[in-house]
Amino acid sequence: MSKIGKKPIKIEDGVTVKIETGAVKVAGKNGALEVPVLPWISVAEKEGEINVSLLSKNKQARSNWGTMRALLQNAVTGATKDFNKELIIEGVGYRAEVAGSVLNLNLGYSHPIKFDIPNGIRMEVVKNTLKISGADKELVGRVAAKIRSFRKPEPYNGKGIRYINEVIKRKAGKKAAGASAK
Repeated sequence: MSKIGKKPIKIEDGVTVKIETGAVKVAGKNGALEVPVLPWISVAEKEGEINVSLLSKNKQARSNWGTMRALLQNAVTGATKDFNKELIIEGVGYRAEVAGSVLNLNLGYSHPIKFDIPNGIRMEVVKNTLKISGADKELVGRVAAKIRSFRKPEPYNGKGIRYINEVIKRKAGKKAAGASAK
């Protein structure tokens, strides 16, 4: 039995939930999100709560049960408040700037990288920190991972783009060998 799937989802004030065939639409002050209903799962709204239940007892259905509940919880939360990710840009000459709906990145390559900001995502740059926010948790995470992939942090000097709470294991590098070996 799923411990996550059994818990009902409380619908917050200002959020409207519409259950349709194959999808659940959640709308709030941050925008509207649509969550597709996974196989072998049924979703019902009752007395200000969303309940997720199984239609079958197979292994995949039990796996989908908790996942569906988590996706719906993220949609309800995202309809009222933003999800955030912060990236730190480290390196000499590395910088980012937002120009309209494009993020311009200078990361030590021979050319600047232009990244189109998807709809529903907001970005701001404060010194060397890039703040990404939006209502869709999955989209915020995917955009942050894509930006990080342009210049992953390297272990010798620590240059690159990393998450704000990410710890990079540093390596010593080359030692001055041969000074005593003659």
